[in-house]
Amino acid sequence: MLHDTRTRQIALQALLLAGLVGGVAWLVHNTMANLEERGIAGGFGFLDRAARFPIAESILSYRPTDSFGWAFLVGLGNTLFLAVTVAFAATLLGLGVALARRSSHPLTSGAATVYVEAMRNTPLVVQLLFWYALVTLGLPNIHAAFTPVDGVILADRGLYLPRPLVLGDKGPLLLALLIGLGGTVAAWRFGKRLRLRTGVSNRYGMIGAVSALLLMGVVWAASGLSLALDKPVMGKFNATGGMGLSPEFTAVFAGLLLYSAAFIGEIIRGGIDAVDRGQWEAGRALGLDERRLLRLIIIPQALRVIIPPMTSQYINITKNTTLALAVGYPDIALVAATTINQTGQAVEGILILMLVFLTLSVTASVFMNWYNRRIALVTR
Repeated sequence: MLHDTRTRQIALQALLLAGLVGGVAWLVHNTMANLEERGIAGGFGFLDRAARFPIAESILSYRPTDSFGWAFLVGLGNTLFLAVTVAFAATLLGLGVALARRSSHPLTSGAATVYVEAMRNTPLVVQLLFWYALVTLGLPNIHAAFTPVDGVILADRGLYLPRPLVLGDKGPLLLALLIGLGGTVAAWRFGKRLRLRTGVSNRYGMIGAVSALLLMGVVWAASGLSLALDKPVMGKFNATGGMGLSPEFTAVFAGLLLYSAAFIGEIIRGGIDAVDRGQWEAGRALGLDERRLLRLIIIPQALRVIIPPMTSQYINITKNTTLALAVGYPDIALVAATTINQTGQAVEGILILMLVFLTLSVTASVFMNWYNRRIALVTR
């Protein structure tokens, strides 16, 4: 039996599995023994206790009397907001960088090349610290704030802008918005199926969007809604009112945006270059201008090459948000670090971080893989 190849393979895999299980068991036992020796109680019961520490800015409402569990959710909200906004903006900027890199104008392509090489070959944390220093030291203090127009305040405490407020019952308007979005998507999909079946272009998507805007306008007028601006006002130590972008958020957003856009630009450029040159020539022969040629012919084919590495880049953006703690932006990593310092629950705090980012990464991967399957060529 020992001379049988399959038997030896099974035995070897069983030994490896036993060694892995034994190593994990030893690690868990050793960790629990060390925690007990230091008088640190294990478990996640601390999540119900009051956090007792402030979070400077948050998407979700938060008070220091809230629990550690809610503090983690607030930090997660900040992380998701930062990751989504950076991914969206970096994709748009990366597309511009990719087109600039492919430009025949030497100045445009040279500037884009310098930008890509500088961003990709400089550590991200160094870039974040640079932008934080630039924002906090390069801008005037709050007493000498720069106000280019009424309601806009720029200082070392951040950028403050007027906040639009809708006065009145917003329920009917939100319902009209949902109906309009649903109708626009349905009209666009119907127009797409009709175009693929007949080969004739149509404007059903545009008609759906205009109809949605008209519906919202009618509901706005019928509901008697009005729009007001909450402008920021200078205070003794800070500005109040309006909406503000803190120096920490500005620094981490600018750093992540410029850094990620350099990688995304190269991904998009590689996808466009992978499209056969004959496709360009065929599009020009049909009389398409460069914009329509890119939108209708080149980009749809390039997406099949772009999506797989873009998935990894979006996941990297999500994981890179943990570097925001270097400039003090209260994402989930900073909340976890503060929680560990206050409770001593280091293992539990790290486990929460690992599970959160594992979930976010897997979710992004599943969505992007689903989209990749939808645009993949179907062969028989």
